[in-house]
Amino acid sequence: MTTTLQRTPEPDLQQQLQDHQLPTYLPKAIIAGAALVGIALTVVGGLSIAQAVIVAWLLTWALPIASRVVEGGRKAADRTVTLLVSSAFGLALIPLGSILTLVVSRGGPQLNAEFLTYSMRNVVGEGGGIYHALVGTLIITAAATVISVPIGLFTAIYLVEYGDGNRLSRWITFLVDVMTGIPSIVAGLFAYALFVIFFGEGIRLGIGGAVALAVLMVPIVVRACEEMLKLVPNELREAAFALGVPKWRTVVKVVLPTAISGIVTGVTLAIARVIGETAPLLIIAGLTDSVNFNLFSERMTTLPVFTYFSVKFPGVPPEASIDRGWGAALVLIIIVMVLNLIARAVSYFFSPKGER
Repeated sequence: MTTTLQRTPEPDLQQQLQDHQLPTYLPKAIIAGAALVGIALTVVGGLSIAQAVIVAWLLTWALPIASRVVEGGRKAADRTVTLLVSSAFGLALIPLGSILTLVVSRGGPQLNAEFLTYSMRNVVGEGGGIYHALVGTLIITAAATVISVPIGLFTAIYLVEYGDGNRLSRWITFLVDVMTGIPSIVAGLFAYALFVIFFGEGIRLGIGGAVALAVLMVPIVVRACEEMLKLVPNELREAAFALGVPKWRTVVKVVLPTAISGIVTGVTLAIARVIGETAPLLIIAGLTDSVNFNLFSERMTTLPVFTYFSVKFPGVPPEASIDRGWGAALVLIIIVMVLNLIARAVSYFFSPKGER
């Protein structure tokens, strides 16, 4: 015997209105109509895009008004808040979209094999590329990560697992809060002053840039790791202690694997925070047109510094240098995006199976 499942028909318009409900298609219809009116005002009426968007947004308020008449005040208030939240989200996307559009339109044509594999050594005018700055960015950021992640992670472990609210942990928390608000230029001055003690005035080294970025990364890593470790249920720790597992082994084998996805995400955010820093690297890492793989010898250029000098001091003619600056900015954005994708992948594969 075959049983045929029949779909329950949707109530008609008259029945929905009698039940004090708006038709399910009405919100989409109002939004689509407002968008069409905005497009028509732009194409035919000669309004600017901003003016057309404002007119279309005003027309969408027909939805909460209709909801007020048909559905009552409570449902109208819900639709009003939904419209406001959606509008705020769209408003936040405007600067992001404009920045991405501008950078891609100006920097996209510069991306080619020569741009990514050639440096600016002995190049005047057109030609050359960002290979030296790309290498410097990756090396300095990797060194800063190697310096800051162990310090930040061990500090967070102490605060959560061993500090127990004692005086030292309270002072560490206070200092981390203070370091979070340190201007990046101060980190660069600190690194420069530190290396001047050993090498004298005028020192410029890639490792100095890594130290400056590490100063900026440490408080972010501490805060991210601390919050993730706090989210680990105490029952897991107590179960390990009940089996006679030492505290250090519990931290290594139970707590850290449980929080690893959040820790990786926090570290990635810290890297994204510092990879675009310019001011501290101008002070301590300097600028060079040649490729330098040695952190402990001579100057080392990064993409933000290269972009700054390309636009600030373009030379004659300026067009080629400015175009290279836009290309370097686009490459930097791509690197940050790739790092975020890697963090999401690591978070997915290392998270507990039930949370995937």
